[in-house]
Amino acid sequence: MKIYTVSQINSYIRRVFDNDPFLSDLYIEAEISNFKLHSSGHIYFTLKDGGAAISAVMFRHDTLNLKFMPESGMKVLVKGRISLYEKTGQYQIYVRDMEPAGTGALYMAYEQLKARLEKSGVFDSKYKKPIPLYPKCIAVITSPTGAAVRDIIHVAGRRNPNVEIVVVPVLVQGEGAAPDIVKAIENVNKWGGADTIIVGRGGGSIEDLWAFNEEIVARAIFESHIPVISAVGHETDFTIADFIADKRAATPSAAAEIAVPSEESINKALVNVYGRIYRSVYNKASNMRSRFSYAVSSYAFRNFSQSIYDSQMYTGELYDRIYGNMANKMEKSRLLLGKCIDNIENLSPLNIMKRGYSLVYNDKGRLISSSENVNKGDNIEIRFDKGKINAEVTKIGE
Repeated sequence: MKIYTVSQINSYIRRVFDNDPFLSDLYIEAEISNFKLHSSGHIYFTLKDGGAAISAVMFRHDTLNLKFMPESGMKVLVKGRISLYEKTGQYQIYVRDMEPAGTGALYMAYEQLKARLEKSGVFDSKYKKPIPLYPKCIAVITSPTGAAVRDIIHVAGRRNPNVEIVVVPVLVQGEGAAPDIVKAIENVNKWGGADTIIVGRGGGSIEDLWAFNEEIVARAIFESHIPVISAVGHETDFTIADFIADKRAATPSAAAEIAVPSEESINKALVNVYGRIYRSVYNKASNMRSRFSYAVSSYAFRNFSQSIYDSQMYTGELYDRIYGNMANKMEKSRLLLGKCIDNIENLSPLNIMKRGYSLVYNDKGRLISSSENVNKGDNIEIRFDKGKINAEVTKIGE
């Protein structure tokens, strides 16, 4: 009797599973339950129907290809292989691909992204920027070889050849299209030379239009400082870009009609502006004429000369009074100044010296006011009204 370990049994059973061609590549349609997105990027869930269930796992490198986010309760169609997880002895399906049952994965991803963005409020009309009425330059982000760019250039040239059209070539479908469109929108904003941006392409399947359903494109349109017109597909084709753009055009040709005003409409606008200016000037002139007529017929205007004469008389009288007052004050001030000068001259030491008085200074130039301030033998200086003498003190008396 040969005895086996659990590991040997599980390894054998796994080889049986892996070598079975039926179990190595099959499709299962079922409902998801116990869905879990692991931090590693792997997803773990259970597939069940009315009578049974099977564990399932989808590794990160496969989940990167999903166009939608699975969730519990969702019915899906999965493709994969069934094998055994040796550590637990539990068999499970290793899913390589998945799509919603009954509807396409792209459509499911579209609906999920639309619902998420709508919930965040970015579709709100308060964020919509007005399209410039009279642009000088329009940037067209599209394929340089498609019919869309030809339609836009043709319609814009027909409506107003003075508007400059700058074509920014990008991929509009396939891998790399979404990042290419995002980069173009960002570059046009950095350039700053365009008044309006048209982002678009011709119609196609949901796969063809998918670049305009990518969240990165939606975010780039939302964050653009320049107004964006979405022109993707035809009348019945709606993309996420259509909902988030400042204006949606059903076709590229319609986008050109929205972005570029026709010369006829510009002429009509100019005529309207001219009419408003003319009426405004006419009304202003008429109002001024009425005010002038009223002023001419008024008492003040009719007696204008008399008013000027009366004012002149009043001004003359006022001048005479002011001049008279000033003259009186100046005469009084002159007399007062003369008296002050006489008093100063009378009190001046120079005048006193003219009457025979003199001043005595010591040898240091200080005035001697008393005999107590000198000693016998000191040199003194005596100043008269005219001239001076130097002397020596020989005697001091009281």
